[in-house]
Amino acid sequence: MKFPPRSNSPTVYHSCAFSFNVKKIKLEILGLSPSQSQAGSFALVLGEELGNRRLPIIIGVFEAQAIAVQIENIVPNRPMTHDLFKSFADGMNYTLKEIVISDLKEGIFYAKIICTDSLREVEIDARPSDAIAIGLRFDIPIFTYEAILSEAGIVSSSLTDEEDEDEDAIKETIKATGSKDVIRDLSLDELQRMLDEALSKEDYEKAAKIRDEMGRRN
Repeated sequence: MKFPPRSNSPTVYHSCAFSFNVKKIKLEILGLSPSQSQAGSFALVLGEELGNRRLPIIIGVFEAQAIAVQIENIVPNRPMTHDLFKSFADGMNYTLKEIVISDLKEGIFYAKIICTDSLREVEIDARPSDAIAIGLRFDIPIFTYEAILSEAGIVSSSLTDEEDEDEDAIKETIKATGSKDVIRDLSLDELQRMLDEALSKEDYEKAAKIRDEMGRRN
């Protein structure tokens, strides 16, 4: 029996259209806060765009920082790994279309990055934290499936004023810790020096807080 010659070329998996309808739900980032259950981790809170369900995902410190930096529009002195991915994709003329939180197995979330070079569409497996950090840099939407949101989503009732404050507090966790009063007492020159120092040390959370204070004064 003859076998075809073995190819050394890597296998590329392409996305395909399924005959059945799988409902996708658009998500938005609501906040990022230190995890109460896992020390040294963060809880990334996603919410359905047209509903009241929340999808919390536990992520690592590095990924949390990469997401916070992009949300706060902080430009690091050196490119982070996710910035490098964007530069590489741009250089190869690949366009990212969307991020999909695609599966949930034994409490672990899985994601796919959907990208195209205009001729073919490819799905790339990724951790949700990496996929979202990359997706933010391309300004593309995040989706999940109804089945996943039904299984792991948390229903949030109509928000009261107190709950509104809680959500604002979650969003504030992507900024630096420290006393607002102290920062407010500093001059713009002192704030600029602190900002430069924070950026040089790659302390992006602190840099975000300082930049916000400078923005309020302008």
